[in-house]
Amino acid sequence: MALEDYRNDMEVCCRCSNCKHIPLERIKEYNHTYICPSIARYNFHAYSGGGRMNNGVALLDKRLGFSDKLMEIIYNCQMCGACDTSCKYAMDMDVLEAINETRIKAVGEGHTNPALDKVINSLRKHGTMVPGAKIKRGDWAEGLDLKDATKEKVDVLYHVGCLTSYDEGMWKLARTTAKLLKKAGVNFGIAGQNETCCGGRAYQMGYKEDFFNQAKQNMEMVKKSGAKTLVTSCADGYSSFKVLYDKFDLKGDLEVLHITEYLARLLKEGKLKPTRKVAIKVTYHDPCRLGRLGEPWIHWKGKEIKTTRLFDPPKEFMRGTYGIYEPPRDVLKSIPGLKLLEMDRIKEYAWCCGAGGGVSVSNPEFSQWAARERIDEAESTGAEGLVTACPWCIKNFTQAIKEKGSRLKVYDVVELLEKAI
Repeated sequence: MALEDYRNDMEVCCRCSNCKHIPLERIKEYNHTYICPSIARYNFHAYSGGGRMNNGVALLDKRLGFSDKLMEIIYNCQMCGACDTSCKYAMDMDVLEAINETRIKAVGEGHTNPALDKVINSLRKHGTMVPGAKIKRGDWAEGLDLKDATKEKVDVLYHVGCLTSYDEGMWKLARTTAKLLKKAGVNFGIAGQNETCCGGRAYQMGYKEDFFNQAKQNMEMVKKSGAKTLVTSCADGYSSFKVLYDKFDLKGDLEVLHITEYLARLLKEGKLKPTRKVAIKVTYHDPCRLGRLGEPWIHWKGKEIKTTRLFDPPKEFMRGTYGIYEPPRDVLKSIPGLKLLEMDRIKEYAWCCGAGGGVSVSNPEFSQWAARERIDEAESTGAEGLVTACPWCIKNFTQAIKEKGSRLKVYDVVELLEKAI
């Protein structure tokens, strides 16, 4: 697909502004109506989903070029899919696909962001989107005696992800996950030093070929391991393996599960039993790429009758409804003494943590602004802790809480389950 393939989607946009806000009947409080961080922050139509669709058509018609201002607009977007989901509450058009293709077109024509180029160079040289890492990718597992999935056959491959592997502050998450899997008797292994980036962030940034290179490497490694199931703690990795790889017919019959899905399964089967009380009030943040962008890819082949916006055969659109929402909540609800308080914007209408789409690298101030907005919302619930299921969310929230001086504590779902076991 290319930007031209989404021309009709872009031309159908009627500037209704649904892409800017959560649906009217879902609004619970006037401070929490926006769904798109970009339009909420910059307050000019070009930064919204609809505005980006207008820009895409103008680029195709050569009424607009990749100016410095347009590039600034293009890259101040978390690619969180919120505009797409809100638009599809009433419409049938692929907003996020068009936005992503605009980035791919920009990169293809040599218009890139220097900060993102640095990250991509790290990916090409070292297989990670965390540049400047001094440690080895598998060092987090030292002393745990885990199976090497590149040498031994395993049923489950645990894909740790870039940030958790290279940020020593995140190692506890990976080690806790591995210990819980061992406790449940799961025959799993890791790729250790041979693990490489899923490539999802490269795709978000517009570097499509780099994404394909990573995807091919990963699927070759999965095949070698013999694993039928891949489990990951990273929401980006989850969305990549489950959705993007399937979109481009690279996934095959590999079962892809987020760790919260797998833990919910193990709890249901009685292989893990939380018995210790964890008396804390928490609120849960739905990561974008586990929630609305974790929805299974819907394959469709056919033709569009353009003047009528009809499809032959009928086309089913992804609307974010079938993302992973209940498993992490089920895990939290299984913990004795824990009380879950929901925020106003949840599930497919959750506000982004701000870290996605390369924004945490290209514009950290905007990234942190979005995180602070979510922290304010979390505080309004009366919760003591903000729980999520993505290392990038944890990193962004932790930094924002520190700078804001908030009393909230940030937890991963896995961390709280471990406390109860």
